[in-house]
Amino acid sequence: MFDRLDIFQLAGGLARHSAARQAVVTQNIANADTPGYRARDIANFDETWRAMTAENRMGQGEMPFRTLDARTPASPNGNTVSLEFEMLRGIEAQRAHNRALRIYGSAMTILRTSIGR
Repeated sequence: MFDRLDIFQLAGGLARHSAARQAVVTQNIANADTPGYRARDIANFDETWRAMTAENRMGQGEMPFRTLDARTPASPNGNTVSLEFEMLRGIEAQRAHNRALRIYGSAMTILRTSIGR
């Protein structure tokens, strides 16, 4: 019942987005020495959220994560992975995930207070 509230859908979507972004970051780091590998990233959450339909937000579909080129400079072997940039992207993903958890927790506190528990 409460999973249909927009705040919970938003928090869940943000958590899924940050987890997917962290997975892309780890793939980039794993391929840091692969010649010709192009670093990738995921489109911003707000762009992804706006692209979703209402039924996808209700948990009946997957979030459409759009993978982009990270646009980092290439090394002499053609690899575009920068470990410094990947560390920053990983930290951004971690902060977004923590933010989603705080939003979810705050919404639960408000609901519990409103029903007197």
